[in-house]
Amino acid sequence: MKAKIIFLAFAASGLFFSSCEKEKVVTDKITFEDFVLDESGVFNGSDGSGGFTLGNAYFPNTFNEEWNYWERGFAISDHNDTETQGSANLYSCIAGAGAYRSSNFAIFTSWESDTITFMVPEKVTNISICNSTYAYYSMLYGDDFAKQFGGNSGDDPDLFKLKISCLNDNNEKWEIEINLADYTYVDNSKDYILNGWMDIDLSEVGFIKYMAFSFESTDTGDFGINTPAYVCIDNLFGELKE
Repeated sequence: MKAKIIFLAFAASGLFFSSCEKEKVVTDKITFEDFVLDESGVFNGSDGSGGFTLGNAYFPNTFNEEWNYWERGFAISDHNDTETQGSANLYSCIAGAGAYRSSNFAIFTSWESDTITFMVPEKVTNISICNSTYAYYSMLYGDDFAKQFGGNSGDDPDLFKLKISCLNDNNEKWEIEINLADYTYVDNSKDYILNGWMDIDLSEVGFIKYMAFSFESTDTGDFGINTPAYVCIDNLFGELKE
């Protein structure tokens, strides 16, 4: 499981206070647990709100009212179905729960990109990432729209990654690449599809203004990537200057 941070030199839950020797630090801990879900177990922007705010962060989403479906951005879910394949199981995490067995987590989807914006620049000390059940089984077995990773032989060098582009308060750009599936190893026994939560520390980036999420896959077609462009997110923790 690989996470790569690249520096490009171009230039909820709530807020909690902890004291340091020289200055006070505000800690932002977004776990999605305090978001009250209705009986569907999903919030996807169907109320027309266009997004939601938790802690210090704003998460956009787009719901297509004409076709009655969640189109892009961030949703919140408590679905834990790890067996049902296909788009009918859109809101589940392959780990079977949120990070550290919590109930709620977020899901991101977009064929382009969408952005988490911090109201005050924030040093992100942790973000937890996992594959959705839908994307996991699509890569493992293939489906009507996407190929089986590795192909019939298992030798195809397939790769599915989440890319997070950040701008910090010094107007420096950083790009984080997280491999959600990696079949590029010469030794096929090392190939994997992420099936548990991975914690990533982005402190090196500094105090972040925004994080733009997008996907990249070796399985592409005329309309972009064929791999289901979904990923689960949890435990977005950070620090703010007082």
